[in-house]
Amino acid sequence: MILTIPKKCLNFYRKKSPSWRFFGKINIMIKVENLTKKFGDFTAVDNVSFFVNKGEIFAFLGPNGAGKTTTIRMLTTLLKPTSGQVLINGSDPVREKNDVRRSFGIVFQDPSLDDELTAQENMEFHGVLYNVPKDIRRKRIEELLKFVELWDRKSDLVKNFSGGMKRRLEVARGLVHHPKILFLDEPTLGLDPQTRSHIWSYIKNLNKEEGMTVFFTTHYIEEADKVTQKIAIIDHGKIIVQGTPEELKQQTKTTSLEEAFLTFTGKNIREEEVNPAERMRIRRRIFRH
Repeated sequence: MILTIPKKCLNFYRKKSPSWRFFGKINIMIKVENLTKKFGDFTAVDNVSFFVNKGEIFAFLGPNGAGKTTTIRMLTTLLKPTSGQVLINGSDPVREKNDVRRSFGIVFQDPSLDDELTAQENMEFHGVLYNVPKDIRRKRIEELLKFVELWDRKSDLVKNFSGGMKRRLEVARGLVHHPKILFLDEPTLGLDPQTRSHIWSYIKNLNKEEGMTVFFTTHYIEEADKVTQKIAIIDHGKIIVQGTPEELKQQTKTTSLEEAFLTFTGKNIREEEVNPAERMRIRRRIFRH
């Protein structure tokens, strides 16, 4: 969907990103304006605004408890915003959930597979939910399971898989229906460097060949430096800076994205901003919405 960028939003991005060029209209896949989420007196996401163009690989970075996962849950219809506006491929996640859900694939930070099903059954179930035709679905499942090197384990119950195998299966499952947008919340957490590199090579190829937009969070900062075109850093629920990896390094006079990240967010060790009891209450609220 072609959207015109508001003048206020345009000026913000011109200021934040010196390399930004405006040509009148841009194909925007993710548009977020003044997005806020509160849980009682706790503000998890505080008035954030950004957009992601079609075919862009966008990294959403921040320390523990910064608001990354809460933001992704709002973008993917799992959590209703307190205020603000979101458009995913031109549709509102609150009022047009089905349209939004058809647009994206997602790999959650927390495990989401059915342990009592086999690898192939998990993939089949996902394909059926997204109405992927049977012949296309079977071919796609075989292709993806071979890619993540699980084809020979396709008939094994997922409960017998290692953590790394489950992660690889979740990445494969999120791609079954050829999504226009792929949301990845810590997609390679716990994977060895070889597997991380293999998965990112495949995702980058899909991005190039199919124009798939990628929105991801990661703790592997060097990963973001290598694959992303644009980055937003969020801390304490607020976006503090946006730009390309090179722009952030130039702005902080550093030589690596990790150094730039620490310059913006500080070097102190972070704990979650709420205590365990409050985290449990927040999680219950999330799943009730």
